[in-house]
Amino acid sequence: MNSTLETLKMRLAEVVDLQRAAALLSWEQQTYMPSGGAKARSEQLATLQGMSHRLFITDEIGGLINDLKNTSVQWDYDTDEASLLRLVERQYERERKIPSQLVADLASTTALAQEAWALARQNDDYSVFQPHLQRVIELTRQEAECFAPYENLYDPLLDKYEPGMKTSEVQMMFDGMKEELIHLVNAINSRSDAVSNTILYGEFNIKQQREFGLRVAKQFGYDLNRGRLDETLHPFCTHFSIDDVRITTRFDSEFLPSALFGTMHEVGHALYEQGISPKLDRTGMDTGVSLGVHESQSRLWENLVGRSRPFWNHYFPQLQMVFPDAFGTVTKDEFYRAINRSEPSLIRVEADEVTYNLHIIIRFELELELLSGDLHLNDLPAAWEEKYKDYLGITPNNDADGVLQDIHWSIGAIGYFATYTIGNLLSVQLFDCARKEIEDLDADISKGNFDALLHWLRENIHCHGSKFTPSELVKRITGNSMDAQPYLNYLRNKYSEIYKL
Repeated sequence: MNSTLETLKMRLAEVVDLQRAAALLSWEQQTYMPSGGAKARSEQLATLQGMSHRLFITDEIGGLINDLKNTSVQWDYDTDEASLLRLVERQYERERKIPSQLVADLASTTALAQEAWALARQNDDYSVFQPHLQRVIELTRQEAECFAPYENLYDPLLDKYEPGMKTSEVQMMFDGMKEELIHLVNAINSRSDAVSNTILYGEFNIKQQREFGLRVAKQFGYDLNRGRLDETLHPFCTHFSIDDVRITTRFDSEFLPSALFGTMHEVGHALYEQGISPKLDRTGMDTGVSLGVHESQSRLWENLVGRSRPFWNHYFPQLQMVFPDAFGTVTKDEFYRAINRSEPSLIRVEADEVTYNLHIIIRFELELELLSGDLHLNDLPAAWEEKYKDYLGITPNNDADGVLQDIHWSIGAIGYFATYTIGNLLSVQLFDCARKEIEDLDADISKGNFDALLHWLRENIHCHGSKFTPSELVKRITGNSMDAQPYLNYLRNKYSEIYKL
């Protein structure tokens, strides 16, 4: 046993524990904390985040990394030891560049900003959130500037969520997708009468929605002995260990898909975290490798499984029994087409597969302009409206459905949005590989049997945690780099069939 390695693991475990304690406080803030607790919570989070950062960037940890580098030749590249050293060295070099006080300031600022955002959204009042957003952007810009020189000020922020990815790569990817997506949107709009989703609106008891969602979650493989489902304003998944992975959702008593697919989405994230090898626990490798890969899992379960014909071959009769008044006389085909109806809409989290990425492109472009200073916060709502009109042909009537709809900017997650589209692209590439290697996958899904799919994901993706970089992991599984074309082909084929294009 390498004593230097064991000492490093002990120090990393302390850092992870502090980070997980902060995550628990953040989860509670978004679920059960009374609004009056915001100031105290911001101080608590600032303390914990500052402590964990200071503990991680010590000279001791730097010395342990250097000592191990001198002996790393004994470890094969794929071993946990070699992977841990690569990951910790990268994170250490990154975090050393950021002052601990800035980390604490960001934690405190974003905790207060979340409460302001929630109030602003509730009251449709952007002015309540704007000064908090101003401070978040100022601190985020300071964080990015710690990494100069860079090709783009946005690069360090993107790298935080998608290691190794450059802004120029994302821009190229979006430029290549945008025209084809808008073309497909327009083609579908010309056939808008071909598909109706009116059956999805009605009265849907929230308790019954919850029970049905949990039934699906458990059958997907979500272990409720190591997880739970709660309600919040903006659905998310979080974890405090491999054995404590929690999801939240948002119920709408008048529109079924919100919670139904939102729950499937968050379960996809949770399955990833619950499937990480216990050997990686409290090392920093015990989490998903990137948000893009994470989103590939949530979108795979939500869309490629949850919005598929095979899935509803099994679950639609069950849904009819739960909501007989709404679906008793509806056919499986009518329901399948309804849940896959494509129509430009204002709300990203409820967007269909075709339009979703245009929502992401809009946010990505606005973030670049905000960070560079080309867009002033006073002009942000108008800029938001203009882009929605240009890309989707619609404009919001209020800020709650416009610039205030997402939690991300309030929590300082600038650079995050692009990972949703990365996840969409990867979901198809990975699912295509699973199809090739799992015999009769569609037949399994039609029976409500997800064991083979989950096993394949666990073996190829989940168990590795953050051992490999995103690009390494994708290359190992698919033999290729990330590619938008399989995803675009998937959309074109699926929606050409639904809309008879």
